[in-house]
Amino acid sequence: MALPFSDPVSALLQLQGNLDRLLNQPGAAPASFGASGASVFPALNIFQNEGGLVVHAEVPGIPPENLSVVTERGLLTISGRRAPKELAGNGGYHRRERQFGDFSRTVQLPEGLAADRTSAECRNGILTVRIPRAEEAKPRQVVIRTV
Repeated sequence: MALPFSDPVSALLQLQGNLDRLLNQPGAAPASFGASGASVFPALNIFQNEGGLVVHAEVPGIPPENLSVVTERGLLTISGRRAPKELAGNGGYHRRERQFGDFSRTVQLPEGLAADRTSAECRNGILTVRIPRAEEAKPRQVVIRTV
């Protein structure tokens, strides 16, 4: 009697390859993942504090004049261009993992932000985007009257 599978190691390696493709190709991931994974550039950390939303984007070696930050319709888009590094003389690459060219990364913003007051600064290869809370979304102290 033959078993329904031929080689369990091949099956596990194929499964691992499929999972790697799913996590490393944003278009292949379910919508709830958003654009994420090892190959998505720039890498982002997004967090909220009492002032609003803060986004840190890793953009090493990209001058601020080659970056663009746009907020519209509840989306934040960071885009830009990474120029290729010219090699001296007749040199060639042994390994080339850093990509160059145009890039764009868009993430959905939560409700209650004042996107029209967004600010951005770039320091040491980290782009920091701050989007403050909208006034109507800030907590308010309610005065309790005695009757």
